[in-house]
Amino acid sequence: MTKEIHLLDATGLLCPLPVLKARKRLQSLASGEVLTMHADDPAAIVDVPHFCSETGHHLVSSELDGPVQVYVIRKK
Repeated sequence: MTKEIHLLDATGLLCPLPVLKARKRLQSLASGEVLTMHADDPAAIVDVPHFCSETGHHLVSSELDGPVQVYVIRKK
């Protein structure tokens, strides 16, 4: 059985939209499911880890893919 891939493309969106879209998308996922989000807003580097810390979601990884930041978030 393969896990469904949940991808959110937040490139081109500025603060606070990447975090707001991630919050909305995570609401539709079951606990333990993973969301991969792409963003290019410089503020997201601070905002996404803070959002995860505040909401209890687990930031599995964050890395740069050229100009795009890739965040992997596991829902609490």
